[in-house]
Amino acid sequence: MTKAIVQTEVGGPETMKWQDVELGSPGRGEAKVRHTAVGLNFIDVYFRTGLYPAPLPLTTGMEAAGVIEELGEGVTDFKVGDRVAYAGRPVGAYSEARIMPVDNLIVLPDSIDDKTGAAMMLQGMTTEYLLQRTFHVKQGDTILFHAAAGGVGLFACQWARHIGATVIGTVGSEEKAELAKAHGCTHTILYREEDFQKRVMEITDGKGVPVVYDAIGKDTFEKSLDCLSPRGLMVSFGNSSGPVTGVDLAILGAKGSLYVTRPSLMVYNATRKELEKSAYDLMKLVGSGAIKVNIGQTYPLSEARKAHEDLEGRKTTGSTVFTV
Repeated sequence: MTKAIVQTEVGGPETMKWQDVELGSPGRGEAKVRHTAVGLNFIDVYFRTGLYPAPLPLTTGMEAAGVIEELGEGVTDFKVGDRVAYAGRPVGAYSEARIMPVDNLIVLPDSIDDKTGAAMMLQGMTTEYLLQRTFHVKQGDTILFHAAAGGVGLFACQWARHIGATVIGTVGSEEKAELAKAHGCTHTILYREEDFQKRVMEITDGKGVPVVYDAIGKDTFEKSLDCLSPRGLMVSFGNSSGPVTGVDLAILGAKGSLYVTRPSLMVYNATRKELEKSAYDLMKLVGSGAIKVNIGQTYPLSEARKAHEDLEGRKTTGSTVFTV
């Protein structure tokens, strides 16, 4: 028996309950992982509300760090006692312990502690594929990144600074602007007070940017297209304000033969080779100090409801970690 956050219905944060659950033994190719820290990400909200369908009862969560307690048959690349972290499906990280396919696990080096491991995997590997594979950001590029003081945003500002790119970032407050700047954001735009599209054009002398990274969704989508230079790429990788719907493809032609993509970490890291490369690229930058993982707040896992309320209320900065 172990404890986990369980939902029997989708809905608001109040649907998440802390309760006992049965936990069996790992099967072939699996490991039992005792969590020490669990990451909070906005995708957890999508599963909680039913925007991303999942069977009920549901334990959400896609990222954690912990220690292997038991191994199933056929596992040769891991051992009991290994410190590991993971990000991605299957959901179920909001638990004291769980059974995981070992192909999803990455061994943590001694230089990275458990809280950092739980905070960096999903957001850090998301940043890796966004900046290295969805659009290959190069030295001298100027990019627009929405929610620059959020979890992925702070990773992206630092990664882009390491590359030698200029980041224009939207933020919700002066406090968040200072945080983003401290992590490498060159220009900050207070989206509640300024027209971000006009500011982007001022900063770029009317040229626009070759790529926009947007996890906000419907509230920023159309104006973001107007920030792009001809043949620019709109990367819509989240929808915290609601999903983008009813897009008229003809608009992309009218605004400069633009491209739009909706990428996901699970597709970009679908193979073990891709996962390992993404994780090790991230760990290299974290280990060197080029990227510092900003854990803005922690909560006991039993208080997941409060954490979700704060996340949706835009009261959080950087990464959020549950202690177990």
